[in-house]
Amino acid sequence: MPPDRPSGPPPAEPPGPVPPGAVVRAVAVALLNLTGLGLGYVLVRRWFRAFLCWVATGWLLLAALPADPDGMSGGLVTGYLLVLAVAAGDGAWTARRAAVGGSWRPVIAAGAGLALLAVPAGGAVYYGSAQDEAVEQMLLDRLDEGDRSVEAASAKPFGAAQQDYRSALAVYRELGEDHAGSRAGKLVPARLDAYYRAIAAPYRQKKHCEAIEPLTYLRSVPDSIDPGLLGDLARYPDEPLADSLYACGVSQLRDGSAGASGGALSELLRTFPGSPQAGQVGPAVSKEIAARTGAVRGDGPCAATEQLRQLRQTTTSLPDKDIAALAKDADGGIRNGVYACGLDEFKDKEFGEARRTLTGFADTYRKDKRRGRAQDIAIAAEIADTRPAAGKRLPPGSAPGGARMELVISNDAPDGVEILYTGPVTGRVAIKGCGSCTSYSWSTGALRACKNTGKSYPHVTLRLPAGEYHFLYKHREGSAGSGADATSYADGSKIEPGYRYTGCTYVTSSTSFGSGLTDPVAAG
Repeated sequence: MPPDRPSGPPPAEPPGPVPPGAVVRAVAVALLNLTGLGLGYVLVRRWFRAFLCWVATGWLLLAALPADPDGMSGGLVTGYLLVLAVAAGDGAWTARRAAVGGSWRPVIAAGAGLALLAVPAGGAVYYGSAQDEAVEQMLLDRLDEGDRSVEAASAKPFGAAQQDYRSALAVYRELGEDHAGSRAGKLVPARLDAYYRAIAAPYRQKKHCEAIEPLTYLRSVPDSIDPGLLGDLARYPDEPLADSLYACGVSQLRDGSAGASGGALSELLRTFPGSPQAGQVGPAVSKEIAARTGAVRGDGPCAATEQLRQLRQTTTSLPDKDIAALAKDADGGIRNGVYACGLDEFKDKEFGEARRTLTGFADTYRKDKRRGRAQDIAIAAEIADTRPAAGKRLPPGSAPGGARMELVISNDAPDGVEILYTGPVTGRVAIKGCGSCTSYSWSTGALRACKNTGKSYPHVTLRLPAGEYHFLYKHREGSAGSGADATSYADGSKIEPGYRYTGCTYVTSSTSFGSGLTDPVAAG
């Protein structure tokens, strides 16, 4: 056999006669080289060229294995096929003048080459299977990624976990819709069931207010994924959400957190107006109003009244007109609560609050039979705010019988004055200002006030039962005169039977009120 030439193209037609069986040899060598193993060159003893085939095949295997989900690049495959084509053509050309050692060997080699073509074909099939498995593993890894997102989210409050849940849903949607036939895609319905269970966990734990947000989110899931993947899950959140809205709404009625918007009950009536839960709202509201109305007669009337006010406000905001009309059932309880609250504040020595509460009651409920009593207690509370002794007990509910003594109070001040008094009876009177009067010095006021016999002082006459009295003299702001900034003044006196009393109010130059009762004079 002639030696292999290391370089240079073969002549167009090698000199000398062509050995017998050239065609069979050429086919055999070409087929053996197409296997990628360089066996055609081995057959004709072209070892260097066989080595080059081995290098090309090894390079292909290193680049292709292990199988990647994306497969081999088109350039790599094209380059390798070109190498095989060149090796087959070159081998066939070379084999035409190369003897193989007997006429039977080329035939056997051709058969072997044809059989060995199953190797690269089988390798291609194996590689395709390996690539499919790599894709399956990649999709399973994506599924695990979604599962981990759900697991991480389930350990957080829903507000903080929402992004994790959305990421997991995006994974499940991709696998279920784009890779439905894969092993991972077939597991998506079961994963979605676990996904729903994780998000709805607060409902199963009876944390109804906490469950509203995640259940509301679950109602939106069918809008972003193929409903066929969800099955019955698409309708699952409605019943739990209605239950949670009702239970949470009732708890909000009780703790006053529903506010002016109506809270969860408003959402229930808007979202599920025909549900059994919505039908329970009216009775629940009526029951809570009745309970709060009874509570205003308890130990904490002020707090109970405020809660009843909040409940009324919540009721009026509910979107069902028949239920909103139940708010009027709270009106009587609020009225009783305001009155009871004012009395409770007075007994607790919170005189400023008691005066504001009972004055508001008298102004709001003008036809209430307790209006006069509320006004009397408000007067006593205002006096007691300056003179605490006036608040030792509530003013009497009715005036005592028997004789009454006359008290004439004159005003020797340029401004008007309002006089509040409480004792066996309670009331208030006003005296207009003395236009020709002036203020006194601090040292002379008590001696000279109301003593000018030639002057007619504005005055008022009270007829009072005997007893201890407390007075509050209030400058009437807005009046003209030197006492425009005078402060209020409180005092106490005792009225005894059989006497006539006089009193005088005046203003000193230090803008302080002066007042007091003179020594009693025997009644004539």
